[in-house]
Amino acid sequence: MTRTEWSTPSHEVLLNLEGIPLRGDLAIPRDAPGIVVFAHGSGSSRQSPRNRRVAEMLSTAGIGTLLFDLLTPAEERDRENVFDIPLLAQRLLAVTRWLAGNPDSAGRAIGYFGASTGAAAALMAAATSDIPVSAIVSRGGRPDLAGDYLVKVRAPTLLIVGGRDHAVLELNRIAYGRLAGPKRLEVIPDATHLFEEPGALQAVSALATDWFLQHLAPATSEAAPGPPG
Repeated sequence: MTRTEWSTPSHEVLLNLEGIPLRGDLAIPRDAPGIVVFAHGSGSSRQSPRNRRVAEMLSTAGIGTLLFDLLTPAEERDRENVFDIPLLAQRLLAVTRWLAGNPDSAGRAIGYFGASTGAAAALMAAATSDIPVSAIVSRGGRPDLAGDYLVKVRAPTLLIVGGRDHAVLELNRIAYGRLAGPKRLEVIPDATHLFEEPGALQAVSALATDWFLQHLAPATSEAAPGPPG
């Protein structure tokens, strides 16, 4: 995706998070109610075409986005780091604090969009953050890897899973049962783990956009939990 395809131009930022330099792409539409921070999964980066397509739709809807690399190139070469959920969650917490102190983003609501292991990191970060997280969306995620932190998550959480991603769907149903806050589980029929089927990723983007538009507004009231899909 080129920058000209975004409804709001993004610009690259260098995040110095506790001495660790990480690059990100930040886009903040005028009057954006909040900013969604993307936590990519194992083997991916801020250049993930799937996450960038979701970010494009959020931007079109007037929501700010930050796609950033959770690990440095050197850290990514150690596969243990890719699955180190506490480490990834700490990076999310650090970037959340960065957004709260950045003049362009301070005062705006924060949301998390996590894929694969990034979903577990998003849930763990939200459960421990001293800065409120307003909403979370998981795409084909592994929320089960957040373990006992699931019961501490209060942010409205949407789990999106492909109907043919059988093992991950079962893990999401188990995690859904442990989430204590407002929640919803959406199953995209016939979609597999990467949502490569026609219309699947568009459906994910639409669901995520609706969820963030509903819950990033400052005066949003908590929605009642919905039934698992």
